Amino acid sequence: MSPEEAVLLLAVGLVSGFINTLAGGGSMLTLPALMMTGMPADLANGTNRVAVLAQSITGAKGFDQAGKLDRGALVGIIVPTVLGAGLGAAMASVLPNTWLKPILLTVMAIVALSLLVPSGTKPIESDKLPAGGVIAWLALFGAGLYGGFIQAGVGFILVAIVSGVLHYDLLRSNALKLVCTSIFSGVALIIFALQGQVLWLTGIVLALGSVLGALASVRFAINVDESVLRSILVIMVLTSCIAAWWM
Repeated sequence: MSPEEAVLLLAVGLVSGFINTLAGGGSMLTLPALMMTGMPADLANGTNRVAVLAQSITGAKGFDQAGKLDRGALVGIIVPTVLGAGLGAAMASVLPNTWLKPILLTVMAIVALSLLVPSGTKPIESDKLPAGGVIAWLALFGAGLYGGFIQAGVGFILVAIVSGVLHYDLLRSNALKLVCTSIFSGVALIIFALQGQVLWLTGIVLALGSVLGALASVRFAINVDESVLRSILVIMVLTSCIAAWWM
């Protein structure tokens, strides 16, 4: 890795860590940046998980310290998401990423529309999660499946499900999203590492920038109105759609 490439990855990591913690779509920046260093797509997909794991843990810890993380809801949300992530990561290690582009565009369009509808005012009780029974469980499993296969845009899907189905506000939805992404990114990272698809030094450099971005993002998120967060989310979803179209 050249000094120029290290600086590029730190900068891209900083930006992606900020927008992934606040909304999502940061992998739309990191995956192309990794491939710009000459890395093939499968290695970029695996190496990217190092940064995603680091920024997710950092962001979740920050929201928890600010009292914005509903710990009681974690088990009901995490179990189906992690199961899906394990299957998705296993699929990603043997199937071409090109399969996912039409799915990505379709899902992102649906998510953008769902984010235009305000979430409910009262969260589902933690001991009744996942709310909605089979439908909610399958939605969370599907989010994990997608996130395990390719990270890009999964934060949007999780926020849409947690806010739309479980009725959390966007700030708490983001906090729960980050716990989910940290866990299933860890699962995915182990699987990619076992397949020899992770370049650790490159991933750590990217992760350093991502952690700084996540720290700044938490401070920003807890001090703005939900309408601002919703607008940022919709903009980032639409931006991700455009980026995916040209990928």
